[in-house]
Amino acid sequence: MSSTEALPPNGAARAQVEARAREFMDRYRSVRQEIAKVVVGQDAVVESVLVAVLCGGHALLEGVPGLGKTLLVRTISQALNLEFNRIQFTPDLMPADITGTNIVVEDPSGRRVFQFQPGPVFANIVLADEINRATPKTQSALLEAMQEHSVTVAGTIHRLDEPFFVLATQNPIEQEGTYPLPEAQLDRFLFKVLVPQPRLEDLAAIVDRTTGTQANHASAVLNGEQIMAMQRLAREIVVEGQVRDYALKIVLGTHPDSEYAPDAVKRFVRVGSSPRGAQAIILAAKVHALLQGRYNVAYDDIDHVATPALRHRLILNFEGEAEGVTTDSVVADIRSRVREAARPQVGV
Repeated sequence: MSSTEALPPNGAARAQVEARAREFMDRYRSVRQEIAKVVVGQDAVVESVLVAVLCGGHALLEGVPGLGKTLLVRTISQALNLEFNRIQFTPDLMPADITGTNIVVEDPSGRRVFQFQPGPVFANIVLADEINRATPKTQSALLEAMQEHSVTVAGTIHRLDEPFFVLATQNPIEQEGTYPLPEAQLDRFLFKVLVPQPRLEDLAAIVDRTTGTQANHASAVLNGEQIMAMQRLAREIVVEGQVRDYALKIVLGTHPDSEYAPDAVKRFVRVGSSPRGAQAIILAAKVHALLQGRYNVAYDDIDHVATPALRHRLILNFEGEAEGVTTDSVVADIRSRVREAARPQVGV
Protein backbone atom coordinates (compact mmCIF):
# COMPACT_ATOMS: atom_id res chain seq x y z
CA MET A 1 0.00 0.00 0.00
CA SER A 2 1.45 3.37 -0.93
CA SER A 3 1.49 6.35 1.39
CA THR A 4 -1.09 8.17 -0.70
CA GLU A 5 -3.74 5.42 -0.65
CA ALA A 6 -4.77 6.39 2.86
CA LEU A 7 -5.26 10.05 1.98
CA PRO A 8 -8.71 11.55 1.33
CA PRO A 9 -9.57 11.63 -2.41
CA ASN A 10 -10.72 15.24 -2.22
CA GLY A 11 -7.93 17.65 -3.19
CA ALA A 12 -8.52 20.18 -0.41
CA ALA A 13 -8.84 17.50 2.27
CA ARG A 14 -5.73 15.76 0.97
CA ALA A 15 -3.73 18.98 1.09
CA GLN A 16 -4.88 19.63 4.66
CA VAL A 17 -3.77 16.16 5.82
CA GLU A 18 -0.41 16.54 4.08
CA ALA A 19 0.11 19.94 5.69
CA ARG A 20 -0.68 18.55 9.15
CA ALA A 21 1.68 15.63 8.57
CA ARG A 22 4.50 17.95 7.50
CA GLU A 23 3.89 20.07 10.59
CA PHE A 24 3.99 16.91 12.72
CA MET A 25 7.38 15.90 11.32
CA ASP A 26 8.77 19.43 11.54
CA ARG A 27 7.79 19.67 15.21
CA TYR A 28 9.28 16.26 15.94
CA ARG A 29 12.56 17.19 14.27
CA SER A 30 12.74 20.45 16.21
CA VAL A 31 12.35 18.55 19.50
CA ARG A 32 15.05 16.06 18.47
CA GLN A 33 17.41 18.92 17.63
CA GLU A 34 16.90 20.55 21.03
CA ILE A 35 17.43 17.27 22.87
CA ALA A 36 20.62 16.65 20.86
CA LYS A 37 22.05 19.88 22.29
CA VAL A 38 22.17 18.22 25.71
CA VAL A 39 21.93 14.44 25.25
CA VAL A 40 24.73 12.83 23.26
CA GLY A 41 23.84 9.88 21.03
CA GLN A 42 21.18 7.43 22.27
CA ASP A 43 19.13 8.13 19.12
CA ALA A 44 17.05 4.98 19.43
CA VAL A 45 16.29 5.69 23.10
CA VAL A 46 15.26 9.29 22.39
CA GLU A 47 13.03 8.18 19.52
CA SER A 48 11.33 5.51 21.63
CA VAL A 49 10.61 7.91 24.50
CA LEU A 50 9.24 10.57 22.14
CA VAL A 51 7.08 8.00 20.36
CA ALA A 52 5.64 7.01 23.74
CA VAL A 53 4.93 10.67 24.53
CA LEU A 54 3.25 11.20 21.14
CA CYS A 55 1.10 8.14 21.83
CA GLY A 56 0.07 9.62 25.17
CA GLY A 57 1.78 6.72 26.96
CA HIS A 58 4.35 6.15 29.67
CA ALA A 59 7.87 4.79 29.30
CA LEU A 60 10.17 2.77 31.56
CA LEU A 61 13.89 3.37 30.97
CA GLU A 62 16.22 0.62 32.15
CA GLY A 63 19.98 0.99 32.29
CA VAL A 64 22.95 1.10 34.63
CA PRO A 65 23.66 4.35 36.51
CA GLY A 66 25.34 7.22 34.73
CA LEU A 67 23.89 6.73 31.25
CA GLY A 68 21.87 9.96 31.30
CA LYS A 69 18.38 8.56 31.87
CA THR A 70 17.42 11.32 34.29
CA LEU A 71 19.09 13.95 32.10
CA LEU A 72 17.13 12.74 29.08
CA VAL A 73 13.78 13.01 30.84
CA ARG A 74 14.59 16.46 32.22
CA THR A 75 15.73 17.64 28.77
CA ILE A 76 12.55 16.35 27.14
CA SER A 77 10.47 18.32 29.63
CA GLN A 78 12.45 21.46 28.75
CA ALA A 79 12.04 20.97 25.00
CA LEU A 80 8.31 20.31 25.41
CA ASN A 81 7.77 23.27 27.77
CA LEU A 82 5.84 21.12 30.24
CA GLU A 83 5.67 21.20 34.01
CA PHE A 84 8.18 18.70 35.34
CA ASN A 85 8.50 17.00 38.72
CA ARG A 86 11.08 14.46 39.83
CA ILE A 87 10.31 11.87 42.49
CA GLN A 88 13.26 9.98 43.95
CA PHE A 89 11.88 6.60 44.93
CA THR A 90 13.31 5.22 48.18
CA PRO A 91 12.22 2.44 50.57
CA ASP A 92 10.80 4.96 53.05
CA LEU A 93 8.75 6.86 50.47
CA MET A 94 5.02 6.79 51.26
CA PRO A 95 2.05 6.94 48.84
CA ALA A 96 1.03 10.36 50.19
CA ASP A 97 4.50 11.64 49.29
CA ILE A 98 3.50 11.04 45.65
CA THR A 99 -0.21 11.76 45.43
CA GLY A 100 -0.55 14.42 48.12
CA THR A 101 -2.68 14.50 51.24
CA ASN A 102 -5.32 16.46 53.11
CA ILE A 103 -3.93 18.88 55.67
CA VAL A 104 -5.72 20.86 58.38
CA VAL A 105 -5.87 24.62 57.76
CA GLU A 106 -7.86 27.50 59.16
CA ASP A 107 -10.43 29.17 56.92
CA PRO A 108 -11.11 32.96 57.08
CA SER A 109 -13.67 32.41 59.85
CA GLY A 110 -11.14 30.61 62.03
CA ARG A 111 -12.61 27.14 61.59
CA ARG A 112 -10.31 24.21 60.95
CA VAL A 113 -10.97 22.45 57.66
CA PHE A 114 -9.22 19.88 55.50
CA GLN A 115 -7.47 21.17 52.39
CA PHE A 116 -5.89 19.01 49.73
CA GLN A 117 -2.15 19.53 49.26
CA PRO A 118 -1.18 18.16 45.82
CA GLY A 119 1.85 15.89 45.61
CA PRO A 120 4.57 15.85 42.92
CA VAL A 121 2.48 13.61 40.66
CA PHE A 122 0.54 16.75 39.73
CA ALA A 123 2.73 17.72 36.76
CA ASN A 124 2.76 17.07 33.03
CA ILE A 125 5.93 14.96 33.09
CA VAL A 126 6.72 12.98 36.22
CA LEU A 127 10.14 11.36 36.50
CA ALA A 128 9.86 8.31 38.76
CA ASP A 129 13.57 7.90 39.40
CA GLU A 130 14.68 4.39 40.44
CA ILE A 131 11.05 3.35 40.70
CA ASN A 132 11.90 -0.16 41.88
CA ARG A 133 13.50 1.14 45.10
CA ALA A 134 10.12 1.95 46.66
CA THR A 135 7.87 -0.62 48.31
CA PRO A 136 4.95 -2.13 46.35
CA LYS A 137 2.56 -0.06 48.48
CA THR A 138 4.21 3.14 47.26
CA GLN A 139 4.60 1.93 43.68
CA SER A 140 0.85 1.31 43.56
CA ALA A 141 0.23 5.01 44.21
CA LEU A 142 0.98 5.58 40.52
CA LEU A 143 -1.47 3.01 39.17
CA GLU A 144 -4.53 5.26 39.07
CA ALA A 145 -2.55 8.24 37.83
CA MET A 146 -1.04 6.27 34.95
CA GLN A 147 -4.29 4.66 33.85
CA GLU A 148 -6.99 7.18 34.72
CA HIS A 149 -4.95 10.41 34.86
CA SER A 150 -6.47 11.11 38.24
CA VAL A 151 -5.70 10.72 41.94
CA THR A 152 -8.22 9.73 44.61
CA VAL A 153 -7.55 10.97 48.14
CA ALA A 154 -10.08 10.55 50.95
CA GLY A 155 -12.80 9.64 48.47
CA THR A 156 -12.29 12.74 46.30
CA ILE A 157 -11.06 12.39 42.71
CA HIS A 158 -8.52 14.97 41.59
CA ARG A 159 -7.88 15.20 37.84
CA LEU A 160 -4.34 15.59 36.55
CA ASP A 161 -3.48 18.21 33.96
CA GLU A 162 -3.11 17.04 30.37
CA PRO A 163 -0.89 15.94 28.81
CA PHE A 164 0.40 13.62 31.51
CA PHE A 165 3.31 11.20 31.25
CA VAL A 166 5.23 9.06 33.71
CA LEU A 167 8.81 8.41 32.63
CA ALA A 168 10.40 5.98 35.07
CA THR A 169 13.94 4.67 35.44
CA GLN A 170 15.39 1.57 37.03
CA ASN A 171 18.77 -0.10 37.40
CA PRO A 172 18.86 -3.70 36.05
CA ILE A 173 21.96 -4.87 37.93
CA GLU A 174 21.65 -3.53 41.47
CA GLN A 175 18.87 -5.60 43.02
CA GLU A 176 19.85 -5.18 46.68
CA GLY A 177 17.02 -3.43 48.49
CA THR A 178 14.77 -3.18 45.43
CA TYR A 179 11.20 -4.30 44.80
CA PRO A 180 10.49 -5.60 41.27
CA LEU A 181 7.56 -3.85 39.65
CA PRO A 182 4.38 -5.95 39.67
CA GLU A 183 2.82 -6.97 36.38
CA ALA A 184 -0.06 -4.53 36.80
CA GLN A 185 2.43 -1.68 37.06
CA LEU A 186 4.60 -2.83 34.14
CA ASP A 187 1.56 -3.25 31.92
CA ARG A 188 0.76 0.44 32.25
CA PHE A 189 4.01 1.42 30.54
CA LEU A 190 3.57 1.72 26.80
CA PHE A 191 7.30 1.04 26.21
CA LYS A 192 10.18 -0.43 28.13
CA VAL A 193 13.33 1.14 26.70
CA LEU A 194 16.78 -0.33 27.28
CA VAL A 195 19.49 2.33 27.57
CA PRO A 196 22.83 0.99 26.21
CA GLN A 197 26.37 2.02 26.99
CA PRO A 198 27.63 4.89 24.78
CA ARG A 199 29.95 4.25 21.86
CA LEU A 200 33.50 5.60 21.83
CA GLU A 201 32.66 8.74 19.84
CA ASP A 202 29.61 9.43 22.01
CA LEU A 203 31.61 8.94 25.19
CA ALA A 204 34.22 11.39 23.92
CA ALA A 205 31.50 13.96 23.21
CA ILE A 206 30.00 13.44 26.67
CA VAL A 207 33.33 14.05 28.36
CA ASP A 208 34.03 17.13 26.24
CA ARG A 209 30.63 18.64 27.02
CA THR A 210 30.57 17.91 30.73
CA THR A 211 34.15 18.74 31.72
CA GLY A 212 34.37 22.14 30.02
CA THR A 213 32.94 25.55 30.83
CA GLN A 214 30.07 25.63 28.33
CA ALA A 215 26.65 24.48 29.54
CA ASN A 216 24.09 23.37 26.98
CA HIS A 217 20.36 23.80 27.49
CA ALA A 218 17.32 22.76 25.48
CA SER A 219 14.90 25.47 24.43
CA ALA A 220 11.15 25.02 24.55
CA VAL A 221 9.79 24.30 21.07
CA LEU A 222 6.44 22.63 21.83
CA ASN A 223 3.68 23.20 24.36
CA GLY A 224 0.99 20.97 25.77
CA GLU A 225 -1.70 21.94 23.24
CA GLN A 226 0.61 21.20 20.32
CA ILE A 227 1.57 17.83 21.77
CA MET A 228 -2.08 16.84 22.19
CA ALA A 229 -2.78 17.95 18.61
CA MET A 230 0.04 15.68 17.43
CA GLN A 231 -1.46 12.82 19.47
CA ARG A 232 -4.84 13.33 17.81
CA LEU A 233 -3.30 13.35 14.32
CA ALA A 234 -1.43 10.11 15.02
CA ARG A 235 -4.69 8.38 15.93
CA GLU A 236 -6.10 9.29 12.50
CA ILE A 237 -3.46 7.22 10.68
CA VAL A 238 -4.99 4.26 8.87
CA VAL A 239 -4.22 0.64 9.77
CA GLU A 240 -5.24 -1.77 7.01
CA GLY A 241 -6.89 -4.99 8.19
CA GLN A 242 -4.06 -7.37 7.33
CA VAL A 243 -1.47 -5.14 9.01
CA ARG A 244 -3.64 -4.86 12.12
CA ASP A 245 -4.08 -8.65 12.23
CA TYR A 246 -0.32 -9.08 11.90
CA ALA A 247 0.14 -7.03 15.08
CA LEU A 248 -2.64 -8.88 16.88
CA LYS A 249 -1.18 -12.28 15.96
CA ILE A 250 2.17 -11.19 17.41
CA VAL A 251 0.42 -10.33 20.69
CA LEU A 252 -1.52 -13.60 20.69
CA GLY A 253 1.75 -15.40 19.96
CA THR A 254 3.04 -14.35 23.39
CA HIS A 255 0.65 -16.85 25.01
CA PRO A 256 1.92 -20.45 25.29
CA ASP A 257 -1.48 -21.93 24.39
CA SER A 258 -1.88 -19.84 21.21
CA GLU A 259 -1.69 -21.30 17.72
CA TYR A 260 0.67 -18.44 16.82
CA ALA A 261 3.14 -19.22 19.62
CA PRO A 262 6.58 -20.48 18.52
CA ASP A 263 8.42 -23.18 20.42
CA ALA A 264 10.32 -20.56 22.46
CA VAL A 265 7.05 -19.23 23.90
CA LYS A 266 5.67 -22.68 24.69
CA ARG A 267 8.90 -23.61 26.42
CA PHE A 268 9.98 -20.44 28.22
CA VAL A 269 6.96 -18.13 28.72
CA ARG A 270 4.60 -18.41 31.68
CA VAL A 271 2.26 -15.47 30.94
CA GLY A 272 1.89 -13.44 27.74
CA SER A 273 0.80 -9.92 26.93
CA SER A 274 -2.52 -8.34 27.82
CA PRO A 275 -4.61 -6.41 25.25
CA ARG A 276 -2.66 -3.31 26.30
CA GLY A 277 0.23 -4.77 24.32
CA ALA A 278 -1.85 -4.71 21.14
CA GLN A 279 -2.96 -1.14 21.83
CA ALA A 280 0.64 -0.09 22.41
CA ILE A 281 1.86 -1.66 19.16
CA ILE A 282 -0.89 -0.11 17.02
CA LEU A 283 -0.58 3.38 18.53
CA ALA A 284 3.22 3.39 18.35
CA ALA A 285 3.16 2.06 14.78
CA LYS A 286 0.89 4.94 13.77
CA VAL A 287 3.36 7.47 15.17
CA HIS A 288 6.29 5.68 13.53
CA ALA A 289 4.49 5.69 10.16
CA LEU A 290 3.98 9.44 10.42
CA LEU A 291 7.63 9.96 11.24
CA GLN A 292 8.50 8.05 8.07
CA GLY A 293 6.26 10.35 6.01
CA ARG A 294 3.49 7.79 5.50
CA TYR A 295 -0.22 8.04 6.25
CA ASN A 296 -0.86 4.34 6.78
CA VAL A 297 0.80 1.72 8.97
CA ALA A 298 3.09 -0.81 7.27
CA TYR A 299 4.37 -4.18 8.46
CA ASP A 300 7.78 -2.61 9.09
CA ASP A 301 6.19 -0.14 11.51
CA ILE A 302 4.76 -3.04 13.50
CA ASP A 303 8.15 -4.78 13.56
CA HIS A 304 9.90 -1.60 14.66
CA VAL A 305 7.76 -1.06 17.78
CA ALA A 306 6.84 -4.63 18.77
CA THR A 307 9.87 -5.31 20.96
CA PRO A 308 9.75 -2.20 23.22
CA ALA A 309 5.97 -2.62 23.47
CA LEU A 310 6.12 -6.28 24.54
CA ARG A 311 9.47 -6.95 26.26
CA HIS A 312 8.06 -6.03 29.70
CA ARG A 313 4.73 -7.78 29.18
CA LEU A 314 6.12 -11.32 28.95
CA ILE A 315 6.77 -13.29 32.13
CA LEU A 316 9.31 -16.06 31.71
CA ASN A 317 9.00 -19.33 33.58
CA PHE A 318 11.74 -20.85 35.70
CA GLU A 319 13.33 -22.65 32.76
CA GLY A 320 13.51 -19.46 30.72
CA GLU A 321 15.14 -17.53 33.55
CA ALA A 322 17.56 -20.37 34.31
CA GLU A 323 18.72 -20.54 30.70
CA GLY A 324 19.16 -16.78 30.42
CA VAL A 325 16.48 -16.33 27.77
CA THR A 326 15.55 -12.70 27.08
CA THR A 327 12.08 -11.49 26.26
CA ASP A 328 13.58 -9.63 23.29
CA SER A 329 14.66 -12.90 21.72
CA VAL A 330 11.24 -14.41 22.39
CA VAL A 331 9.48 -11.48 20.70
CA ALA A 332 11.84 -11.87 17.72
CA ASP A 333 10.87 -15.55 17.44
CA ILE A 334 7.18 -14.64 17.57
CA ARG A 335 7.58 -12.04 14.81
CA SER A 336 9.46 -14.53 12.65
CA ARG A 337 6.77 -17.19 13.03
CA VAL A 338 3.87 -14.83 12.39
CA ARG A 339 5.62 -13.18 9.45
CA GLU A 340 6.47 -16.56 7.93
CA ALA A 341 2.82 -17.57 8.16
CA ALA A 342 1.81 -14.28 6.53
CA ARG A 343 4.50 -14.45 3.81
CA PRO A 344 2.09 -14.28 0.83
CA GLN A 345 0.41 -11.18 2.26
CA VAL A 346 3.56 -9.48 3.58
CA GLY A 347 5.40 -10.02 0.34
CA VAL A 348 8.80 -11.04 1.71
